[in-house]
Amino acid sequence: MSETIHLVCPHCDAINRVPESRLGGGPKCGKCSAPLFSAKPLELNEQRFARHIHKSDLPVLVDFWAPWCGPCKMMAPAFEEAARRLEPQVRLVKVNTEENQAVAAGFGIRSIPTLVLFRGEGKWLGWPVPWMPVALSAGWGKICNRNAKNSGNARITNGQDHAP
Repeated sequence: MSETIHLVCPHCDAINRVPESRLGGGPKCGKCSAPLFSAKPLELNEQRFARHIHKSDLPVLVDFWAPWCGPCKMMAPAFEEAARRLEPQVRLVKVNTEENQAVAAGFGIRSIPTLVLFRGEGKWLGWPVPWMPVALSAGWGKICNRNAKNSGNARITNGQDHAP
């Protein structure tokens, strides 16, 4: 029997239990019937952010960005491609730091773009990886695998590792 994992619906934010063996089979939300994966980054506000990082059993890779940020704009296509490649092993989300300043401040985000990897119950995970677009290549799929045992705390900011 396959392990059941919790996924937060990207449309209605309902928590769904899905057998791990069915992740790649296009699972749908039990509440709104929408697909649980869209192969694109999910834009989150403060309330939705908390629910997605605390209630999902999948790793959540967060791009903290702002619309005025040139490097953020340059990184966006690579992040979108990563969402297409890495789902359903990893959920990729974007948090606009201009509109959600409390979220960014709560995690000590001082420069953007900043990538932070969370895994269940809001735990930070992170590894030293090269800056974009290499950081979002298929190699992230292995790094972000929900079975990874690394419990380090870090964020990737302009290609450098930092403790939170």
